Formats: sequence, structure tokens, C-alpha cells
Amino acid sequence: MKLVVLRMGHRPVRDKRITTHVALVARAFGADGIIISDVSDSSIKEKIIDVRDRFGGDFFIEMGQNWLKVLNNWKNSDGEIIHLTMYGIPLPEIIEKIRVSPKDKLIIIGGAKIPSDVYKIANYNVSITNQPHSEVAALAVFLDQFFQGAEFQKRFTDAKFEIIPAEKGKIVKKANLGDL
Repeated sequence: MKLVVLRMGHRPVRDKRITTHVALVARAFGADGIIISDVSDSSIKEKIIDVRDRFGGDFFIEMGQNWLKVLNNWKNSDGEIIHLTMYGIPLPEIIEKIRVSPKDKLIIIGGAKIPSDVYKIANYNVSITNQPHSEVAALAVFLDQFFQGAEFQKRFTDAKFEIIPAEKGKIVKKANLGDL
């Protein structure tokens, strides 16, 4: 099963940091990749590729695709679309049904107002609380619940650097080369 995040509503002048954090959370918490719809922002793509190259994995980032085409292509490939929102079915009530489905999953998060068609097209509109919240937090909460905390055990292939858990200080090791 493949799990991909669709970031809608990215505003290049305003949202660089938030969208970068969305991509970092997606990668760290176990998503296979991210699609940033409707715009291209090379600085974000460069940052995420740099993190992937240093810390490993095969996380992908795509940009500039029309959001409606992405949704229609996903539906036509028999994948599920999960829209994270403050509306919809509360996450604790629906997460098990989503988790056990073997279908590929497209997780939609937005920044600016989400078009009403998204609510109609999505297989699941999932509320991450019924209060206004951050798309970064919503994605982290959803992925943690979906993977049941497995992100803490995740090992990334081809990492050049590895962070070693420590009670105090920072320990970063170069892959098989000792402390930095």
C-alpha cells in the first residue's frame, strides 16, 4: 500500500515554511511522498530532496499538478482519498477502517480554503478535532494514529547520517563512519 500526501493551497510567498514542515512530517512519519498541487516551488523541493539525501529513504516530491486531476487519477486507480479537516468523522471513530484497507491512500491537507468538491470526492472526511488547527499538526496526528507509533522504529535506507537517541546532547553519526 502506498500513502501519499496532497498539499493543497500552497501560497509560495506566504507558506514556504509551513509547506516545508508538512513535507518533513510526511517523510518522517512514514508517507511515501508528497504532491504540492497547482504551483511549483523549487526551494521547497530542494530542501526536501536535501533532507532525503542526507537522512535516507526514497520519499518523493511532485509539484504543479492540478488538484482535481490528482484526485480523479487517484480515484480512477482505485485508491482512497482521505481529507483531513475540522469537519467530518472524528479520527478515533474511523482510523481502524482506514488502516485495514489495503488500498493506496491519498491524504489531503490544505492551507487556504479547500474547494467544496474535495468534501464530495473524498472517501473520508476525517476531523482532527472539531476546532481550527494546523495542517502540520493534523498530518502528524493522522500519520501517528495510522501507523500506530511505528514511525519511532522506522529506519531509512541509504542514509548518510543517523541521529542517535540521547538523554542529553545531540549525537549524529555518519553512516558507518562514527561520530561527527
